[in-house]
Amino acid sequence: MPPETMTTRRTRSDSQRNLAALLDAAKRVFTTSGVDAPVREVAAAAGVGVGTLYRHFPQRSDLVIAVFRHEIDACAAAADEFAESLGPADALIAWLHRYSGFIATKHGLSAALHSGDPAFEPLPDYFMSNLGPALTRLLDRAVGAGEIRPDVSVDDLISTVRELSGVGSSEMVARMVDVFADGLRVRV
Repeated sequence: MPPETMTTRRTRSDSQRNLAALLDAAKRVFTTSGVDAPVREVAAAAGVGVGTLYRHFPQRSDLVIAVFRHEIDACAAAADEFAESLGPADALIAWLHRYSGFIATKHGLSAALHSGDPAFEPLPDYFMSNLGPALTRLLDRAVGAGEIRPDVSVDDLISTVRELSGVGSSEMVARMVDVFADGLRVRV
């Protein structure tokens, strides 16, 4: 293999690793400190320099959008993972817990998302076009199996978990999601 190919692969691998570290670190920092946290805090949490952060995300809005999309994509992918490994109702409930974790991250991004910055305008559509179908598949499967009440909609689930996610600590949110999920189950 030519030396330049090895260098290119190493660089791409390093770049991908840095990107993943930056997204993970930004998610954590934004959740605890908000999106206005200093970029050097994000870079330090990722174990990279500020220059690396700016190379991937020239503007703060680029980083916020990337974190939001990354979390939406991960939450949507979790629906398929849960559907493969759990029964219909359990998969839906596991996803509701996963979604409540996403909402915790979204709280950190909320101020930016509602700032009026045109860079964020496409995000609500991205949210619904990715999470809506994932949740619909889980809900339809659970209702079809007779395990979840048929009078519940995707909007009901998204809205309720969003509201429950504001009740306090992550432990309290998990407890409230469990109570809500128990009410979704069909009783025989």
